[in-house]
Amino acid sequence: MAWYPGAVKMELQPESDSQPAIKPTQFILHSIVAPWTPQRTYEYWRDSTNLESHFGLGYDGTLGQYIGTETRADATGAANRRADGTGAVSLESASNLQASDPWTAAQVETLIKLGVWLHEKHGIPLRICRNASDPGFGYHRLFTAWNPDGHSCPGDARVKQFKEVVFPGIVARATGTTPPPEETHMPLTNADGDLVLDRFLAADKFDAPADATDYSDDPSKPGHYWSGRTVFRDLVTRVRNLTKSTDSLHSKIDALPVLAMTDAQIAALASAVAANPALAEQIAEKVAVKLAERLAD
Repeated sequence: MAWYPGAVKMELQPESDSQPAIKPTQFILHSIVAPWTPQRTYEYWRDSTNLESHFGLGYDGTLGQYIGTETRADATGAANRRADGTGAVSLESASNLQASDPWTAAQVETLIKLGVWLHEKHGIPLRICRNASDPGFGYHRLFTAWNPDGHSCPGDARVKQFKEVVFPGIVARATGTTPPPEETHMPLTNADGDLVLDRFLAADKFDAPADATDYSDDPSKPGHYWSGRTVFRDLVTRVRNLTKSTDSLHSKIDALPVLAMTDAQIAALASAVAANPALAEQIAEKVAVKLAERLAD
């Protein structure tokens, strides 16, 4: 059996040892209709069903492999294993609950890398399958023999991506007509715009400020940590309150009457300060007190 070096090995037993061997001639892509990580997909295959795929792909591009690519997996109907011993390598990918979102950039990059490896390792030809048994690349709903239940997997958006981005990317990378990207960044959000950001905002991983009303210095008790959402809400509240306070202060300063002094009074004050420097500090203190009183009114 063959294990892809770019995936985390999560071997399913007894399926990995008990199911028959195949000669991989196809690579077929699915959406699992759930925003699952490879680990969660593995747990589902292990605990909840007698079906399974070879690979599981998370939104962030992480990949798990559950069965070697030269062993049958039961995710694609008649393509799992044919009478001549050929069969399909299958991959389930995280999606929203309607399987209506496109693959993320990280998922696309992983699919391209895996597709290139399957071409090089097993000789899967660089073409879209022309019929249900034709060697090549495809997606679950492409042929009824692969998809006897007739559902839309992997979804319209991903079928479009497969044709316009994923499969052309596999061909280009495998034939050396385009260089691989130097670095792949995990997207901030998924296609719905909320997955990674929501996880960040919901995580209770931030030290709460000691002046919080429910603060606890015991890390094991509520109040010691805040979620990202609470931190941002607190920051926004503080900034808004500071802005209101500053605006109010400016309004009061603008409303103060201008101090009117004649030239003679200014000259007399300057002479008095020159003769007694300590007088300047006293005057400043009195002015500050009066100003504070006025602003507090």
